[in-house]
Amino acid sequence: MSYMSQEGYDKLRAQIKQLEEVERPEVIRQIQEAREKGDLSENAEYDAAKEAQGKLETKIAELKAALASAKIIDTSKVQTDTVQILSKVEIKNVRTGQIMKYQIVSESEANLREGKISIGTPIAKGLLGKKVGEVAQISIPQGVIELELVSISV
Repeated sequence: MSYMSQEGYDKLRAQIKQLEEVERPEVIRQIQEAREKGDLSENAEYDAAKEAQGKLETKIAELKAALASAKIIDTSKVQTDTVQILSKVEIKNVRTGQIMKYQIVSESEANLREGKISIGTPIAKGLLGKKVGEVAQISIPQGVIELELVSISV
């Protein structure tokens, strides 16, 4: 089971719709076009199109499985006393003083450009359950960093 916001659930559904209604027909068209060129045993276009179809169908199946196991979290019920999934956090690197803002989301919703980090990342794991003012010691590939939790919101 994976937890996600309604927004993340809707994006996942839209992505599946795009794959099924736009990309799948295009791959089928490519296969049809390659078939019309004759001998399939030596047809590289046909092989490439069939491979693309396999990858597309695998991706659709994976996304549908994620959707089927999704549990939507009501953001109005997310508490702000401790860090949990869908919390927006402001943290300060104790050593450098750098301030960072992130929202902790499910694996499928993670997008660093939008400031959304996966609940499976070392930073998110280290912050879960922490309260404002607490310092989390987090092991990352470069060593251990200390992050002070400045604020929690939804």
